[in-house]
Amino acid sequence: MERTFVMLKPDAVQRNLIGEIISRLERKGLKLVAAKMMIINKEVAEKHYGEHIGKPFYDDLVAFITSGPVMAMVWEGIDAVKVIRKMMGNTDPLEAAPGTIRGDYALFTGNNVVHGSDSPESARREISLFFSEKELITYRKDLDTWVNG
Repeated sequence: MERTFVMLKPDAVQRNLIGEIISRLERKGLKLVAAKMMIINKEVAEKHYGEHIGKPFYDDLVAFITSGPVMAMVWEGIDAVKVIRKMMGNTDPLEAAPGTIRGDYALFTGNNVVHGSDSPESARREISLFFSEKELITYRKDLDTWVNG
């Protein structure tokens, strides 16, 4: 099973979308293996968005993600990275299809409600930024047989 990192950004928390987004991921058949609500400090935010250092929007990214609580999560499932990226929709909500998380809930790129790892390598890096190995739970659900074969 593949694991990926998902973060519900401050706008999702402020707009009471946590339950709705978690519900979508659960209904898809993905398994939540770690979750915590937190306020990200500047140091972690800078590491998280490290690949964007020097880009014109970098400071705004860091300021936004540290502006309020986020819901950090680890999800597990077959091709979890690709599945969740597809469910999230395009980074620009104006380009995101209706039915995707961003297509349904976001209005502009700066506040697009959700972050998801873009590759298995990014997922491992991001998970390790926000969770210790002890916080990741391994468990079996009867549903696994029906969803994951």
